[in-house]
Amino acid sequence: MRTFAVAALLVIAVQGQQRGPFTSQQADAGRAAYQAHCAGCHLADLAGRNEAPPLAGANFMNIWRDRSTRELFAHIQTMPPGSAGKLDQRTYLEVTAFILEANGAVQGDQPLAPATEIAIHSIATGRAPARRETSGDFIETRPLTGLRGLTVKGEVKNYAPVTDEMLLHPDPGDWLMIRRNYQAWSYSPLARITNRNVQDLQLAWVWAMNDGGASQPTPIIHNGIIYLANTSNTVQALDGRTGELIWENHIGPDATRAYGATRSLAIYQDKVFLATTDAKMIALDARTGKVIWETVIADKSKGYSNTSGPIVIRGKVLQGLMGCDRYKEDGCFISAYDAATGKQLWKFETVARVGQPGGETWGQLPNLLRAGGDTWITGSYDPELNLTYWGVAQAKPWMRASRGSKVSDKALYTSSTLALNPDDGKLAWYFQHVPGETLDLDEVFERVLIDDGAQKLVFTIGKPGVLWKLDRKTGKFLGHKETVFQNVFEHIDPLTGSPTYRSDILEQEMGKWVQACPSTEGGHNWQAMSYHPATGQLIIPLSQSCMEMSGRKIDFKDGSGGTGATRRFFEMPGSKGNIGRLAAYDVKTMKETWSMEQRAPFLTAVLSTAGGVAFVGDLDRHFRAVDVKTGTKLWETRLGTSVQGFPVSFSIGGKQYIAVTTGLGGGSPRNVPQAIAPEIHHPGNGNALYVFALPDHKP
Repeated sequence: MRTFAVAALLVIAVQGQQRGPFTSQQADAGRAAYQAHCAGCHLADLAGRNEAPPLAGANFMNIWRDRSTRELFAHIQTMPPGSAGKLDQRTYLEVTAFILEANGAVQGDQPLAPATEIAIHSIATGRAPARRETSGDFIETRPLTGLRGLTVKGEVKNYAPVTDEMLLHPDPGDWLMIRRNYQAWSYSPLARITNRNVQDLQLAWVWAMNDGGASQPTPIIHNGIIYLANTSNTVQALDGRTGELIWENHIGPDATRAYGATRSLAIYQDKVFLATTDAKMIALDARTGKVIWETVIADKSKGYSNTSGPIVIRGKVLQGLMGCDRYKEDGCFISAYDAATGKQLWKFETVARVGQPGGETWGQLPNLLRAGGDTWITGSYDPELNLTYWGVAQAKPWMRASRGSKVSDKALYTSSTLALNPDDGKLAWYFQHVPGETLDLDEVFERVLIDDGAQKLVFTIGKPGVLWKLDRKTGKFLGHKETVFQNVFEHIDPLTGSPTYRSDILEQEMGKWVQACPSTEGGHNWQAMSYHPATGQLIIPLSQSCMEMSGRKIDFKDGSGGTGATRRFFEMPGSKGNIGRLAAYDVKTMKETWSMEQRAPFLTAVLSTAGGVAFVGDLDRHFRAVDVKTGTKLWETRLGTSVQGFPVSFSIGGKQYIAVTTGLGGGSPRNVPQAIAPEIHHPGNGNALYVFALPDHKP
């Protein structure tokens, strides 16, 4: 009876529709292969996320309707970026069959072959098919495997609670938050390692981390103990002197996604705080790793997630939000939680809703179609003004033509700097760097707080590569500096900072290619700059690449949305093929003081120190030290895979250490170089923490 019912459903499904050129066996095998190799980026339900487009539904059909099965198979063979041809031909055919079935194509009697060329619209509808009788559901989410919870038990001895005073004035040997201090300097006051002895730096120890997923962490160090975020929402406590594991909590869920790295933890009192990839906040006992409390930040089923890592301000745990590209009635927000209990205390919506202040800047778009406004980089904090500063990402879909906006729609508060009161989340001021941003060149990254005499400044730099200088009391524009070649803005007003797009960008149409420099790799991306106070310089990792972008038609309904654009990349004019650029700028004059370029892009934040040294790592596995005054290379070593994350410095017993992670995964900062510099190779595994120090006999 069951077999008859399934057969009847299949008869109904194929009325007026050609059977697919694949077998049920291919589709079943493709389902398993997809979950193993593709779901990490495109998600288990094929909905896509960020730079990974949807592979099922109306938005998939908008791209592939008039193309052929042979073209789809050829395209799938180029995935994932940088690992084309990783699977065998049979597996690629099976994944193609599964994707066709996921879009309503019905299996036939003939297997799919590389030369099979049938128009996709003749066999697929974009609607999920009737379920077949298989060993599992049509779209299956595999259960988590392996141990979960407190997988290694131990205790940090003589633990000292982290106080508000410690966060305000951290011990020179500690690194208590992302970028080390509330001002986001990425600077260490330690000076044992100098520009005179750094050439003697040696590997002290190395710790292998979880593989799978994206890894871009900041080691958090307190009293010689390293708290380390691994992929799959795993937290470890390590002895900073030896690398010995003290405790480990594998919280899960497993995160194989190539995007969405956990960039930092936070520590306060007796707790370590983890914002998980499934949009929860977890408080762990810093001594033992046991879970103390758990709070849901947002509904993971709507695509929400976390990557930024939290920051603790006066007993409140502040957290941004990612995964805001899907259409839904609720939008993105920044929120705060009681450090003791996990209770939500406030939230600020980063996408202005209908009837709210700024709501009119989205034009006639209803709340459902107001997407974007992610806050995927941790904010900074001025304790004197009691203001916290956050960058907000772009509106989505990326291109105005795809999201149905008008040229005049500013789309607040996207591509803006926000100054919020951390006590209640109320907006003190905002500055929108690029109203109605339309090329995924957003301004979400670090906000660096610097005092120039009595003047309180905030600096930031986004993907256009424009360094912005604002008054952090008022948000008033004070100046800007273009750090790489850009051609998207014809003019930036020197008095107001208001940019003017090229006319062809303003007049964009869906399906028409628009050229832009920089590309979505960004002139600057998540790899944070460093402020070196002794020289008054900002040292900034930059990238040089360009692109063409074409907007796609988007289905305007709940659960749709996404980034909605196709891109192709090319080298930046005048760069001589050098993608990586490291440059320093005087904070008073905004003038460039030195720069260096290389083929490989830099994939770490910059760490500068009181010893006159700056550290940075790159895609080609090099980790190096340069002189902060000149940019001259002083030392380098080559590590196991691409050097990626946030380098830090700490001390134990008067001995200074430098720690950096190697890592994989990420969006445009990795995918663009893979397209335009494919000769740069690195292993496909090797997430690890490397710790360096001077030999004991060296001063």
